[in-house]
Amino acid sequence: MTVTLQPATPYLTATVGDLMDPPGLQVDDDVMVDTALDILQGSGTDHLLVRGDDGRCAGLLTALQLAPFRARSWYTERTPVRDIVFDRAPFAAAGMPAATAFAAMQQRELDSWPVVDHDGHVVGLLRRP
Repeated sequence: MTVTLQPATPYLTATVGDLMDPPGLQVDDDVMVDTALDILQGSGTDHLLVRGDDGRCAGLLTALQLAPFRARSWYTERTPVRDIVFDRAPFAAAGMPAATAFAAMQQRELDSWPVVDHDGHVVGLLRRP
């Protein structure tokens, strides 16, 4: 039996859809900051995708953005994640050239970027190489 391997998609012709990871953990934007901290710490990841009331992607919340709230106070118990600063739109699309996406990520200083479908629902997460 002969196995023929296809060459890897060259970086310059790859799309975001070729390189994206599954979306991972998502929380609603009305989740309280202390709950988001618990989810993030319990999962061992460095980010959470945030969904709006309509289920569409609202942004990406990182451990670094939650760091100021680790002290836990009455504020974290009463503040929804929608009220704190996190990375918001625009987001990547699966059909976007990967080189264009990585250039945009570098310009916006993003390590990860949500990938959404034409309706704004998360389909993946692009990580900078």
